[in-house]
Amino acid sequence: MTQHIDEAISGADIILRVLAEQGVDTLFGYSGGAILPTYDAVFRFNEMHADEPQKQIRFVVPANEQAAGFMAAGYARASGKVGVFMVTSGPGATNAVTPIADCNGDSVPVVLICGQVPRAAIGSDAFQEAPVFNIMSACAKQVFLVTDPDKLEPTLRTAFEIARTGRPGPVVVDVPKDIQNWKGVYRGQGTLQLRGYSERLRQMAKGDRLDERKCAAFFDLLAQSRRPLLYVGGGVIASGATAELRRFSERYEIPVVTTLMGLGAMPAKHERVLGMLGMHGAACANYAVEDCDFLIAVGARFDDRVAGGRPDAFAPGARHVAHIDIDEAEIDKVKRTHWNHVGDAKRALLSLMEHGPASRAPSDWIERVNDLKRSHGMNYDRDSRAIQPQWVIEKLSDITGGRAIISTGVGQHQMWAAQFFDFVEPRSLLTSGSMGTMGFGLPAAIGAQFARPDALVIDIDGDGSIRMNVGELETASTYGVPVKVLLLNNCGDGMIRQWQRLFYDGRMFVSDKALHRKDFVLAAQADGFEFACRVRTPGELEDKLRDFVAFDGPAFLEVMIDQNADVFPMVGPGQSYSSMITGPFIASRSGQETVVPAAKSEPAADMF
Repeated sequence: MTQHIDEAISGADIILRVLAEQGVDTLFGYSGGAILPTYDAVFRFNEMHADEPQKQIRFVVPANEQAAGFMAAGYARASGKVGVFMVTSGPGATNAVTPIADCNGDSVPVVLICGQVPRAAIGSDAFQEAPVFNIMSACAKQVFLVTDPDKLEPTLRTAFEIARTGRPGPVVVDVPKDIQNWKGVYRGQGTLQLRGYSERLRQMAKGDRLDERKCAAFFDLLAQSRRPLLYVGGGVIASGATAELRRFSERYEIPVVTTLMGLGAMPAKHERVLGMLGMHGAACANYAVEDCDFLIAVGARFDDRVAGGRPDAFAPGARHVAHIDIDEAEIDKVKRTHWNHVGDAKRALLSLMEHGPASRAPSDWIERVNDLKRSHGMNYDRDSRAIQPQWVIEKLSDITGGRAIISTGVGQHQMWAAQFFDFVEPRSLLTSGSMGTMGFGLPAAIGAQFARPDALVIDIDGDGSIRMNVGELETASTYGVPVKVLLLNNCGDGMIRQWQRLFYDGRMFVSDKALHRKDFVLAAQADGFEFACRVRTPGELEDKLRDFVAFDGPAFLEVMIDQNADVFPMVGPGQSYSSMITGPFIASRSGQETVVPAAKSEPAADMF
């Protein structure tokens, strides 16, 4: 698209210029009156680049705006780039609140461009008007309402800068329709001057490289320690610090536990990795947290899935706690630290290795950790005649070699995927961690497949979760996106049923879906899936799984799993890791019960 000097173009065309300048190749969104000028600009932009298809911007239309947001999130999580989605005003914007809040909770960089009624109509309860700025301000990293057309271009450029820098997150740009239709000049440069944010970034950059004094203080604590442990979160993946983390762990012989968002930061089968910690973390990982005397948190935030409702009981044997995080607000927020650093995890680990000793001699701590892995590793009922969901995930992991992008919904299947899939690489697990949003898995998988078209992308979903956005099966087939959907069907909201069994005297209120009549295989076929089948018996599972993974195109496989299978280990409400419920198939430490009796309902309300 050629522009002459000082040629006036529409605000909508300026939006497209900035998107192209920022390297956007895919947009997700649903149309409506207040965003139509910009949708038309996408059409014109692509038409003008008909001879240069590599410069065109692909537009993906899902079944609803929430799914558009999750597709943008899946794109961003899988690629590390900013995901972009575009919706109309009113209900289009309010449908986008959940994915914006989800991205905020998990620090995912997306930009939402939202249509708004014309400026003269704002505040008049106009048709499809919603107070986007007010609504989104509570759940986004930054929200802009463009009221000055001359600031449209710098605002959009600033939105991308804020989304990707510092602690990543979602940014919303609300653009009134009259500004989309306004004519102005595209400058090709310039951002808004946000002094506070720019100053924070400058201060962060100053402190990125630790000086010798601060490094010496860290290694002094490490020298005092006999049982150090690295507690690693999604910030390590976001900062691209996985190679540095591995070098750091190997050089100083420090075992690693990860959060749900940190899975893939190191290969699951690495000798120093114990797996996921937390509420449904591996028993060996949680016991290592109990035993460590120096806890080193990198890119993690001590959230309630990890530290529970009793931070004082988390890592009770740790004489010292160190914390590296890009967000100063996370330091000392939950757990008091003895050493901390605000900055990028990659540069912080590099600085420590530059100033630290060459190596750390192995100690009996490594053998103790290895014994924890041998004695308290993940397990399940391997003799049952019913299909065990853990076995399904193990088989999938074996078939793929752990080299697949896995998205999930939310519930038991999410935890089984985290526990039993051996992730090899970062950005391989896409899941709603902080918000726990059901319906996330399928649209996120579609977004991830657009971001990484050559990757194997599999949505591991549950029958309750997939119902939330089941309409996106049609989106996958419409666009020929070769996502694989593995549905673990236990005819109910399994995690709710587990809590009701354990803490509500077995009252299965609203969680049993056995009477629901949804035939998911027929639904997938109706939506254009050529591979859509169901597995009912263990003997047919492995062959069907292999065919499912190998199929050239979108594929749907429903597996009818044991309806009584539960997720273990489990740290109950208000409990510490020492009283973790390991279940009947994972060894607990001597003197501790493996299964908790049904509890009264009152304490269960403390923490879901």
